[in-house]
Order: sequence, then C-alpha cells, then structure tokens
Amino acid sequence: MDLQSITVLDLSRLLPGPYATHLLAEMGADVVKVEAPNGGDYARYAEPTVDGDYGAMFAAINQGKESITLDLKSDEGREAFLRLAAEADVVFEQFRPGVVDRLGIGYDDVEERNPDVIYCSLSGYGQSGPYSDRVGHDLNYAGFAGLLDMTRRDEEERPRITGYPVGDMAGGVFSALSIVGALLGRELGNTGGNYLDVSMTDAVLSFSQAVGSLANAGEDPRPGETNLTGLYPCYDIYETSNGRHLTLAALEPKFWENLCAAIDRPELVDKHQSDDPAVRRAVRDELREVFGSRSLAEWEADLGEQEVMIGKVNTPREALDDPHLRNRGVVDADGEGFPRIGYPAEVHHGLSGGGGQAPGLGEQTSDVLRRFGFEAAEIDALFDSGAVEGS
Repeated sequence: MDLQSITVLDLSRLLPGPYATHLLAEMGADVVKVEAPNGGDYARYAEPTVDGDYGAMFAAINQGKESITLDLKSDEGREAFLRLAAEADVVFEQFRPGVVDRLGIGYDDVEERNPDVIYCSLSGYGQSGPYSDRVGHDLNYAGFAGLLDMTRRDEEERPRITGYPVGDMAGGVFSALSIVGALLGRELGNTGGNYLDVSMTDAVLSFSQAVGSLANAGEDPRPGETNLTGLYPCYDIYETSNGRHLTLAALEPKFWENLCAAIDRPELVDKHQSDDPAVRRAVRDELREVFGSRSLAEWEADLGEQEVMIGKVNTPREALDDPHLRNRGVVDADGEGFPRIGYPAEVHHGLSGGGGQAPGLGEQTSDVLRRFGFEAAEIDALFDSGAVEGS
C-alpha cells in the first residue's frame, strides 16, 4: 500500500474528490491540490471553521496535502499544468463533463505528454449517458440510485435524507480504488496509462446488491419489506427507556435463541422470522416493551458482550469518542494538527501519509513548481502574469 513514489495532481474540491485523494494521501501518495487563485477550494471557507479558520470538512480531508494555485483559464496556467501533468502519475478531476476538454487539460491533452498517466474523472452521473450533463448533489444521486426509496419504514413514510452523504463518499471510495487498481495494472505491465470515468450515482447503485439482486430477479423491493430493511423484528432498531436507541441484528437462529434466553422470552424462539404479519407485529411489540423497560447504558452493560447481536446507536460525537474506535486508531486525536478520522483499516505497512495540517491556499506553489523542474525565472514569470498565487 505504500504509494510514496506516486504523485497525484488533484483538481477536485468540496468533498467527493478530496476524500478520494485523502485516502491516497493516507497511503503515502504526494497529493498536490491544484486550486484556482482568489479562493481555491470552496470548502476552505465553509462553516463551521476550525484550525486557523479552515472549514472543518476541509481540514479533515486535506491534511498532509500540498496546495498550488494555477489559473487554468490562462495560457500560462494551462501550459504550467500540462508540464506538471507530464511528470505526474495521476490526474484527478471533478468538473462537470466536458469542462477539462474546453480548458485544454483533458485526458487526451495530458496523455499526449504523458502516455502512462492515470486520469480519473469523478462526476455525478458519469461522462456518458442521458443524464451526464445534469447538475446534481449527493441527494440527487442517492435518489436516482434507489437508496432514498429504501430509507423509509414503509411506503407511507416520505423518503429520508441519509445521515451521511453516501453518494459523495461512495464516489470517493470507488475513485481511490480505481486509481490504485490502475496503478497496479500499470506497474505489473498489464496496461500503460488509463482513463477512469467514475460516477457517484453508479457507486451508490453498486451498494444496492442486497436489494438489487431482488430487483434483477423481477421483484420490486419495497422499504420495510426485505430482511435487511425491517421486515423481521429480529433486525430492527428499538427505543430504550431513556429515549436512546439500540440496534438488534439477530438474523441467525443461534443469535436469536441467545437473545430470547437473555431477555427471558423463550416463547419467542420459534417466531424468529415468521411469514405471518400478525406474528411479526406481536413479536415487535413485545421487543419494544422489553427494550423500553431499561436505559441504553443498562442494556449495553448487560448484553453488550453477549452473543445476541445488539449495539448502541451512537451520536457522531459519541462515535468519535468511542474507546473501541480510538483503540483501532481510525480516530487520531493525538497527532499534529486538527483531530481527524484516518484510514479505515489497520495496515502493517504502507500508511505513511495524511498527517499534519491542511495547506494554505497556494502555500507550496513555488516549492512544487521547483520540484517539477521549473526554473526560478519561469516561476517569477508565472507570478507576474497572475497565473499563480501563493508562496
């Protein structure tokens, strides 16, 4: 996983693309944010702000990166970018389809100078298809992919906005995965350079395998009517006496039997996944009464370590403070800079990057240009022309 020899030119902003390059930076890649002068990534200024007035989201997913400014609409800025791209391993962009081609920095333009480049375009609906030119945000992609329809208890409820921006994050994950796969193919000699067209809508749809398989079989899965969306009382969310909630996921008979024994309800064992709606309602009502009789902390203390498949519903703050997640190291509150959510896996070798603070706008402009072979006079000329800003 050690990507320390890999250089990524990151043209993306806000959340989806920067999350993808955040993952690559965690693996050690040198990620250079290429930002427009006079503002750069909009997320820099989004409320709430932390860590020297950076937007909290910006600080979280841009630590350990470098920032340069380039006016890609100017001849000087475009030519400077193509010189950088000629030496880079990866170019990553998140503009609307067609924008990079109009700017003269699209895949064909870069490949002409760097045939081995991995060029990734992340967009809402992809570079092709009837919706490719549509504008959108995470909520739109989740709706198109069928996710929002399945967020309801039943069809009587309106679809709910997901608690996390699933489309943005899925697009970032699939982009990072595709880039690493393309780099591996290149290094193994199976391919040279490659072009990757990643759609956030496609990525969300890929997450639908549990219900998508039913749809492909000719069914139309309905919210609350599949085994993973609340059909059975053994897989549901229950309120406790103090207004908190716990999850129950006892799908397998052995875990259901363990639960029934733990709550002293042996008569429920043979009603595990009944086909009778009336029986399911009665079991769910019984479980609501049982779990509503004690607090979340009491249930966690009594059943948390037993094999009954229950869990706490944490708030985001509680999740960050959870001793298990702290122990795993996914939450880094002790490193340099703003506390962050790091790479979501423990790896023996290769997670060498991602630390430090998020970069100031154009903070490494001169350093990066020098590293890519620009002479001092050329750098001065770029600053004089207004094609670059920073330091």
